Amino acid sequence: MSSSTGTERPALRLAGVSATYGFGRRAAPVIRDVSLRVAPGRTMGVVGESGSGKSTLAKVVVGLVHISAGTVEVDGTDVAAAKGAQRRSLRRRVQLIPQDPYASLDPRMTIGRTLLEALAPRRETASADHRQQIEELLRLVALEPDAARRRPHEFSGGQRQRIAIARAIAVRPALLVADEVTSALDASIQFEILDLLDRLQQEIGFGCVFITHNLGVAARMCDDITVMRAGRVVEQGPIAMLAAPTDPYTRLLVGSVPDPAGEFLRAPSAYEAPVAS
Repeated sequence: MSSSTGTERPALRLAGVSATYGFGRRAAPVIRDVSLRVAPGRTMGVVGESGSGKSTLAKVVVGLVHISAGTVEVDGTDVAAAKGAQRRSLRRRVQLIPQDPYASLDPRMTIGRTLLEALAPRRETASADHRQQIEELLRLVALEPDAARRRPHEFSGGQRQRIAIARAIAVRPALLVADEVTSALDASIQFEILDLLDRLQQEIGFGCVFITHNLGVAARMCDDITVMRAGRVVEQGPIAMLAAPTDPYTRLLVGSVPDPAGEFLRAPSAYEAPVAS
């Protein structure tokens, strides 16, 4: 979490964004009229139940799903208007940390080769400078330098997530999109990964879109929160909003979702509507 005021040029701005799956008569809206802003060094949590559209929103931000309406700006630049080299540069300015890092890592590649591909996509072999950068990336995510010579199957789930994070920060992005990055990990490992992301954000200064179904994690990691339901934003504001949500759906989420320790973020009764006297 950051103490940024949010007055800087945003790392990400969505204005009235909608997206559909399918074509023609079979086209189905998935997100509708979504707007949000992420300042450098700040984290926007996106929460909601399964099917709320939060993972589709993540795909829109990283360019995997085209929008049908609205505007997506990264680091002050309209993604749709960018062409050629500028568009390629923008793609590198946004990096995704996936939920399942093993599925996103080539099992045939060493970790060093994977990180080299992120640093210099067209190089076949690492220069001395690249090897130094790879060692530094591994150090940043608390892995030993010899990890560069090993392959993904030789690591635990938590270590593979650290490798995915190292790959994402290799180009010092303006924005990270973290899609349920701790949901498949044991509770103790979850906190290690969250602490790592928090430390790296303070060091590098990237903005972050943090997709999660867990409000306890969101309260710990995020500066701001966007609550989605059926593809729409139902409530949005500073993370302190969770202490007194106004929308009934947000109150339902807060009152029913436990944090990673198995305890409620707040007692459910604290969010029930007051009884009329």
